[in-house]
Amino acid sequence: MTAEPGIVHEPEHPMYALTTYELRDYRRELEHALGALPEHAAARELLQEKLAGVLTEQESRARITADGRA
Repeated sequence: MTAEPGIVHEPEHPMYALTTYELRDYRRELEHALGALPEHAAARELLQEKLAGVLTEQESRARITADGRA
């Protein structure tokens, strides 16, 4: 995690290659940065797109896990 709000470090690997924990931490960084930015900030849209990608990846993994248990 980062000490400064608004700064999000890009993961070292593509989204699909992140561990569950790396993906969780990246999501938290994005959420924290979005919470610190004003509504009109230009960077908000980019961060929201990245967060949407993380959420999609997490949902995909959850579906795969659920399908494997069925």
